[in-house]
Parts: sequence; C-alpha cells; structure tokens
Amino acid sequence: GQGSRDDMFKLLKRELKRTKWLDPETMDLVFDRYPWLGVRRGEIITGFCSLMHPIMSKINPLAFSKTSIFHTVTKKRYIGHASAIVDLFLDRFHPTQRISQEDFESQRARLQELIEAEIEDTMAAGLLYKMLEIVSHSLKTNIFLENRYAFGLRLDPSIMVAEQGEDRELPYGILFAHGRRFNGYHVRFRDISRGGMRLVTPPNGEQYALESARQYDECYGLAFAQQLKNKDIPEGGSKAVVLIDVDSLSLSAKNFVMRKSVKAFTDTILDLIVDTPETREQCVNFRGRKEVIYLGPDEQVIPQDINWIIQRAAKRGYDTPNAFMSSKPRAGINHKEYGVTSEGVNVYLDVALREILGLDPKKDSFTLKMTGGPDGDVAGNELKILIREYGDNCKIVGIADHSGCAEDPEGLNHEELMRLFHASLCISHFSESKLGTDGKLHLASTEEGVKARNSMHNRLVSDAFVPAGGRPNTIDMHNYKHFLLEGGGGASSPLIVEGANLFITTEARQALFEEAGVAIVKDSSANKGGVITSSYEIICAMLLSEEEFTDNKQQIVNEVLEKLRNFASMEAKLMFREFHNYPGTIKSIHSLVCINSFPFLFVSYAAHHCIFTYLHRFSSIP
Repeated sequence: GQGSRDDMFKLLKRELKRTKWLDPETMDLVFDRYPWLGVRRGEIITGFCSLMHPIMSKINPLAFSKTSIFHTVTKKRYIGHASAIVDLFLDRFHPTQRISQEDFESQRARLQELIEAEIEDTMAAGLLYKMLEIVSHSLKTNIFLENRYAFGLRLDPSIMVAEQGEDRELPYGILFAHGRRFNGYHVRFRDISRGGMRLVTPPNGEQYALESARQYDECYGLAFAQQLKNKDIPEGGSKAVVLIDVDSLSLSAKNFVMRKSVKAFTDTILDLIVDTPETREQCVNFRGRKEVIYLGPDEQVIPQDINWIIQRAAKRGYDTPNAFMSSKPRAGINHKEYGVTSEGVNVYLDVALREILGLDPKKDSFTLKMTGGPDGDVAGNELKILIREYGDNCKIVGIADHSGCAEDPEGLNHEELMRLFHASLCISHFSESKLGTDGKLHLASTEEGVKARNSMHNRLVSDAFVPAGGRPNTIDMHNYKHFLLEGGGGASSPLIVEGANLFITTEARQALFEEAGVAIVKDSSANKGGVITSSYEIICAMLLSEEEFTDNKQQIVNEVLEKLRNFASMEAKLMFREFHNYPGTIKSIHSLVCINSFPFLFVSYAAHHCIFTYLHRFSSIP
C-alpha cells in the first residue's frame, strides 16, 4: 500500500543520508557483505568492535588486534549472534517501544546461553560476551536521532576495565563516538569538568592500529593528569582524544577529514548532553541527569574548529555555548597567541634551575634541549619566553619536532628561531647558514634524520630538558636507560620540566630519579597554565557580553597572565621547599602538593576576587 511505500522511501532516504558519515568498514559490511543488516545495525557493530579494541587488546594484543576483532565478529558464523545483540541494544533504547528492564535481563540471559551453547571458539565467544556487556553498560545513545553525524554512547566507566583488580581510579563518565574514519573518547573525573580535545593522526595503518589499542589509556591518562591540574579551578579534569584514519590521504584530504571528524565528534557529544525536545524524545537516558562539559583546544585543533564548535553549541541549544569551548580567537584567550601554557612551564623551569642546579638564569649561562618545534603552541612560545627572559644566557643546544632536529653545541641562533616562530615554521626550515661550526640539521625525510630526531632528547647533554611536544610515553621503562650517560656518569640532563603531557611514564620517572638523581617537574604541575586561563575565560563568558569582553580583552589577558605566573611560582617554590625538607622524588612531592588544600583555597579566593573585580569594573552588567 501507499503507507508501506512511504515508509520504505523514508528508510531509503535516511540510510542514503547516513552514508556521508559512515565508516568505510560499515559501508562494506552493510552494502556488500550483509545487506540484510541495514545501516543502523551495521554502524553499531563496527562501533562496538572499535570500542572493544582498547579493552580486549590488554588481554591478548595479538589475538585481539583491531582487524581480528572486526573480522571475527562479522564472520558468517557469528554475524547472526552479533546482530541479535545489536537488536537487544536497539530494543533497550527505542524511544517509543523500549522493553522493560525485566525483559531486557531475560533476553540478555537468553543470548548468553545461546552463545555458550553455539560458539565453540573462545575468542569469538569472548567478543560476543563483551558486546553484551557494552549493551548493559550503555547509559545513553544518539542512535535514533535523525540528523546525527556519528554513533555515540554515554558509558558506565567500568566497561573499560579489562581485568578485575585494575588498580586505578574509575572516571566519573565516558563518552564514545564512532564515525567515518574516526573514533573518539571523552573521559572526565568529575560531574562538571574541563579539558582539551586533541586529534591523533597516525601516518600509516600499522601506527593507527597501535594508537587504537592505547587510545583509551591515553585519554584516561590525560584526563587524570588534568584532574590533578584542575585543583586550582572549580571544574574537574577531563580530556577528549579523537583518533583519525588519514592513511594514504593527500595533505588537503587529510585536513578535510580532520575538520570533518572534529565536527562529527563534537556534534555527537552535544547529542548526548544537550537537553532539547528532540533529545528528550529520541534519547533514552538511564543516567537521568543533565551533564555539563567544557572543552578546550589541544593538539591539531585550529581556530576554525573552535569557532565552528561554539556556533554549533548555540545552534544545538547548549545552555552556555560561549563557555562550551575555550581559547576562542576573538572573544577568548587563545592559548597559542598568548603562550599561556608556556608561561607556567617557564616559571617552573626558572624555579627548578635555581633550586636544583643552583643557577640564576638571569645571570648565569645554561644549556637546554627541547622536543616540539618553533611552530608548536607550547614549544614555540617557550622559545620566545626563554629568549625574552634570559637572552644569550640560554643556549638552546637542540630542538626536535616531527620534521627533524637542529643541534648546535654553541646554542641555536635566537634570531633564526624567532623567525621560525613568527612564521609558524617547523625546525626543518632552520637555515643551515645560521648553525655554528659543529651544528647540524637532520631532516626526518631520511632514515638517518629520523634516527637523529628520535634520539636527540637522549643524546645531547644539557643542564635542562623541556619536552614541549611529542607522543605520550616517549620515555618508558624499556628505553629510559638511553637517557643516562655511559659509564654511570648521571643523566644527559639532570633536570626535566614536562611541558608535554605524559611524555615520561610514572615508572620511568622513578627510575631516572633513583638511578641518576634526575629531578622531574611533572606535567600536571608545569603545564597547567592553559586550563587556568580557560577557566577564567569561561568566567568572563558567563559574566560579560562578547562586546564587553573584547573592549577590555587586553587588560583581562594581562591580569590572567599575572595570576597564572603567581600561582605557578607559589606552587613551584612550595614543591621544592618540601622536596628539600623531605627528600624523595619530586613526583611524590608533586602528588602531595596536588591534594594540598592551601593552594586550592587560595586560588578559589583569587577566582572569586576576580569575579567581583570584573562585576565592579563593568557596571553595565545586570
């Protein structure tokens, strides 16, 4: 009849529209291999497989590789069971025909019995059981929203625990998004949390698979570090990590996919947290509570992304759209433009040089090596601040970034470094004519250059090392000895100030201190200037109109910079005082300082003072 044809046309229209946002694996699954599945079920299956990878790979990384998980679940032998699990998921979250909890438990038990009776392969059975667990641990989904960009889940965090007895704090909440060429996690440790969104774009398929296995752990580690940093502000800590498949794409195509992934991931988060008539009608919410999330920029997020996110939050009905994303180019305090993270890093470096090495960097010469290029947010601004504060006293003997590394025992030319910084150029553009007699420029386009770049932070001897860029866990228990000098003569740098997040593992920090006395200022102290700035920016967004903010922006920025330098100095001096009074690793002292109530109370008072100052100053505010 006509009604039936209309329904079929609506289904066809919806599924054709979805193909723009479908992952290639989903397309192959539902259009080539199993057309009977339908787009919705196929999308959930590929999403579940992606979600299982970082969980199951901890049990057996070879058996449960990303490829093997997908191939196993979608074999003809098991696809019917996977489809039945997805049907249970859809029945549980159907907006108008949702099954009761009693029926859900009964059907889940029946499926468990069916898997036990019919699946002999333990690997396949384990994956299907895990899919059932995902259904049980899903608290909200956007799967029934008509115009969604990706498949999203609000998860009970316990689903990400691979084995019983895992000894680490459980997050407050986890959001997961699966879309075309990307998977994303948002992890937070408090109800209302703040933290950045970073994009990870591995250069090839092999590296993508490795990053997929550790994506959740990276997001967890960054969010936990953020929780420690955020002791100075009202919000808890969070982080978002979006892993994007850009293998075999041209530079322009890669950029297009990255920007599209940011949109899809962000819109999926909004699907799960905005409270609108559409989401109330179409999204069953087992949490039963409204959720508040604040984002900020991290690696590879650009101003274009920030502007789009703010506009989209407003369009989607987020209560305070200007507060949803910080570091806005116009009505915000852009982290890279003002170097807010690096300002804090340099305060810690200054105090550490004085306290650990007995140097006055304003008067004494010192050497330093750095990872992260002149075009980077933290590294580039740190170079600018080093030259601004210490001039020729600071000899930067080596810099490494994705493009290669420049080394000079006499110190890299400051004018040339500032040229690269202002032009947003990476270190491979360093003019060889500006190198000293023994200076070298290694390009990552050659095998020799890659080896030199990857070993620079270990090889070069300097007073201090500032990792201001690089992947998490670059120094770990497998390679930390490379940082030590041959013959037991200590370390290549006796002082490390972590400008980059998670550059050194916890175990490697301890080993470097115990074996070579390396003093390491942890990331969650050194580089939290950005999140403090973001919190003040959001206070302003809630109190001031965009015009009021922009009219007084420079004064606000100056006050915020002064405050974060003071906070960093106060905490750094406290930490080193305790370190001298009670000898032990700075890591241990840092942990005590991070839960010490004094800084939090002081900063809370300062934040409230700032609010009332702004209220008094801008009398036009109602």
